[in-house]
Amino acid sequence: MNTTTGGLRAIALFEAAKGFLVATILLSLLALFHGGARVTAGQLVAQLPAGFSTHFPKIFSMVASGITAGQFHLMALVAALYSAMRFIEAYGLWLARTWAEWFALVSCSVYLPIEVYELVKGVTWIKTGVVSLNLAIVLYMAVVLRSKKSSRRLLKEGGAA
Repeated sequence: MNTTTGGLRAIALFEAAKGFLVATILLSLLALFHGGARVTAGQLVAQLPAGFSTHFPKIFSMVASGITAGQFHLMALVAALYSAMRFIEAYGLWLARTWAEWFALVSCSVYLPIEVYELVKGVTWIKTGVVSLNLAIVLYMAVVLRSKKSSRRLLKEGGAA
């Protein structure tokens, strides 16, 4: 295994971990939502230390009362799609597929419009930093992938001559 494959596999594991985390949270929230939220919340509160158990029910009821079933299901769908994207990307990167590298570029760039929108709503150093960092990553990935594509094309042309 060369260093490129090792790097791709490390990224694949990270992406799979993100997908697993989101899927676990999603399944837990679905169980909470459909399995009697008050009972489950009571069980969760019983497991918390004393300081947390006084504030948690207030926070839980604020969140639960502010979300409709439709909004919850939409958030669940988005979380499921996000998790699926992470697993697809992890699978492709683990196998060192070129399409997975392009998929990673697209999945990274999909956040840019949202980040720019948030920045337009109100400029802060954190928002500016997040947009700048994500933009730098996307541009770097695009340059590297473009360079790889050019190298492969030159190798094909050289081999055909």
